[in-house]
Amino acid sequence: MADLLLAIQGLSKSFGGLKAVQNVSLSVPAGSLTALIGPNGAGKTTLFALMSGFLKPDSGTVQFDGLDITGRAPHLNARLGMTRTFQIVQPFATQTVRDNIAVGAHLHLKERRSALSRAEEVAARVGLSALLDKPASDLTVAGRKRLELARALATRPRLLLLDEVLAGLNPQEIAEMIPVVRGIAESGVTVLMIEHVMQAVMNLAQQIWVLAQGQLIAQGTPAQITADEKVVEAYLGHGTAARLRAAAQAGVSA
Repeated sequence: MADLLLAIQGLSKSFGGLKAVQNVSLSVPAGSLTALIGPNGAGKTTLFALMSGFLKPDSGTVQFDGLDITGRAPHLNARLGMTRTFQIVQPFATQTVRDNIAVGAHLHLKERRSALSRAEEVAARVGLSALLDKPASDLTVAGRKRLELARALATRPRLLLLDEVLAGLNPQEIAEMIPVVRGIAESGVTVLMIEHVMQAVMNLAQQIWVLAQGQLIAQGTPAQITADEKVVEAYLGHGTAARLRAAAQAGVSA
């Protein structure tokens, strides 16, 4: 079994009377591509915030590569190698794509020339090379999603937390982004993604966790998840589950 890069144990977080995350435990092996799914409001983004240090848990622990980082500041976690993207993409609109990516590169590279060189390398990986000199404000939604991904990659993450990187994309754009995410994982970066696009989850994830009302209700392979009645009732619905199973058996995406 691969070494665990991330291990969270008994994480809980409440906002007033709302129990956003309740006693959640999961572990992410190094080198894996895994997914966290569930209905809107299930607590997925809150869980990402707890993992990465943007929120402090009421209880529970977060370990990264064996180090207890519970409540540790996000920029310190980024230096260790844990980087996250955000559901709502907010680039530096007046700066170029190159400069936006270089912001991430500066986490480890002080020299401007080195950061800009790193930005060019990362842009090539996510399909932004032709747009390096454009202002970020000129990018389409798909372009901004790629830019958010590039800025995170420029920090040289060991663990990349992707928060709905495919949200707002049309089917063709999703199909074009799937190999980009797969390529990142194949390069050695461990990826944990929150995603509602089940076509992508089933194509990419080796292991899936399902969150509903702040609690983990299931975990397993894509095949196990689509056959789990709790998941079908809480999230997928019978029609979607059947389509995903049929697609998996046929070897094509749903």
